[in-house]
Amino acid sequence: MRVHLVDGTYELFRHHFALPSHVNADGLEVAATRGVLSSLIGMLEEGATHIGVATDHTVESFRNALYDGYKTGEDLDPLLGDQFHLLEDVLRSAGFTVFAMTEHEADDAMGAAAAIAAADPRVEQVIICTPDKDLGQCVVDDRVVQLDRRKGVLIDRQGVIDKFGVPPESIPDYLGLVGDTADGFPGLPGWGARSAAAVLARYGHIEHIPVDVADWDVQVRGAAKLAATLDEQRELALLFRRIATIALDAPTMESVDELRWVGPTPEFPVLAERIGASRMMSRLERLMAAR
Repeated sequence: MRVHLVDGTYELFRHHFALPSHVNADGLEVAATRGVLSSLIGMLEEGATHIGVATDHTVESFRNALYDGYKTGEDLDPLLGDQFHLLEDVLRSAGFTVFAMTEHEADDAMGAAAAIAAADPRVEQVIICTPDKDLGQCVVDDRVVQLDRRKGVLIDRQGVIDKFGVPPESIPDYLGLVGDTADGFPGLPGWGARSAAAVLARYGHIEHIPVDVADWDVQVRGAAKLAATLDEQRELALLFRRIATIALDAPTMESVDELRWVGPTPEFPVLAERIGASRMMSRLERLMAAR
């Protein structure tokens, strides 16, 4: 079997900005929720059997306690934020397994579930459906891969190396040096994608990078300044690495069997009507009839 782990929060954002507004009878914007539901039903129609959807039930996580500048929900569009919990309810009623994160994030849920699924000999491949660069660290050869559904791009271990210049295990170190503006941490001054990739391709992890630039055996522009900055701010780089590291202890599932789609619940017609998606019931009925 193949296991698909979907970044529900990303999908909600993607559809929110791609689809025209749709306001339900209660005055609630529901276009993005409708879009995500239709997209996931499409995955079933294309043959997916085991799907887990990770969501951010709350925007903030344990990482906010680690670094004051970490992302919050202060700038979140209410028309989008109001759909977070609605999406979870709708997807569960449609029969999908949802990992709604509070202390952790959707990224953590996908990583944790991927590790559990990859350890199951029945699983042929785990497909993490998100373009988020953080999840590159969870890629394992061609067994655990990353898929950008919008672009149709599949990334295996070599794909991570080709894209970032470092293997999956060095992605947290890479982000610790370069930073991630989407998540609200800046990395170290002067350290860019090229310099971080070159140094980490040689040394692997931040703690293995020599303090004295004279001990570096890799050619990098501005090496002396980079080494000095790292020496002065190594603890900060390690903090950023921790923030960028997927927490594999996030609560998700006991077995991949929990991800098998077995059909909608009795609550689905009511929720589908609420978001103006009653026609999707017929799509689910056809899927049930075919199984």
